[in-house]
Amino acid sequence: MQSGSIQEAELQAPNLQEFNLQEPELREPRLHVGLIMDGNGRWATTRGLPRVVGHEAGVGTVRRVARAAPGQGIGTLTLYAFSSDNWRRPAAEVAGLMGLLRLYLAREVEVLRRDGVRLTVIGRRDRLPDGLAEAIAAAEAATRAGTRLHLRIALDYSARDAILAAARAAAPDATREDFARLVTGDGAPEVDLVIRTSGEQRLSDFLLWESAYAELHFTPCAWPDFGEAELAAAMTAFRSRQRRFGGLPAAA
Repeated sequence: MQSGSIQEAELQAPNLQEFNLQEPELREPRLHVGLIMDGNGRWATTRGLPRVVGHEAGVGTVRRVARAAPGQGIGTLTLYAFSSDNWRRPAAEVAGLMGLLRLYLAREVEVLRRDGVRLTVIGRRDRLPDGLAEAIAAAEAATRAGTRLHLRIALDYSARDAILAAARAAAPDATREDFARLVTGDGAPEVDLVIRTSGEQRLSDFLLWESAYAELHFTPCAWPDFGEAELAAAMTAFRSRQRRFGGLPAAA
């Protein structure tokens, strides 16, 4: 993994005075947004840079979006960091991604704790590099009291595998709510909005059960360029839609 100026600039400890952590009064329940963080590699290659530099730049976007999310009425934010199918990528790229996650945990956990953010990681942990599962568990323990935002990172994650595991564990008389708890693993609510960056328009095995009635928002913006303005635009588009959940709109 390369250690470049992008990585150093984006991962240095933030100046908390630059941010207003007060959210406006909200008139709706806090939302669950899933984000498919796509386009890091293409962002880098179009600039003549190694793909890992795009992933480094993407870490800075994680910070920006996580800090902006509560102000947009988001209570749970699930980020698709690494799918179970991503093990097919070149070994050097996979190692770089895992190294970036390790670095993120080392440098950001205290910031998350101070900002009231609870961090959890969903997906398999038995295939992660040595020591990473332990670092994840330590980060989850350190931030468990956070209530301002539940930040979930999907790592070595497959929604189909999560549903299959839940089906194997469910009792014969399990209710839909019981099954949902088995699928999510941490009690996260159903997804309200799925955002995918970089122009692709598919779910790629991400939160399939939880997104049964989610709205979908696709943007051509690559993940490293995605920020507070792009998140606000997605939320504005979301709030302009009428969600009926199979029923009929309320009478005027």
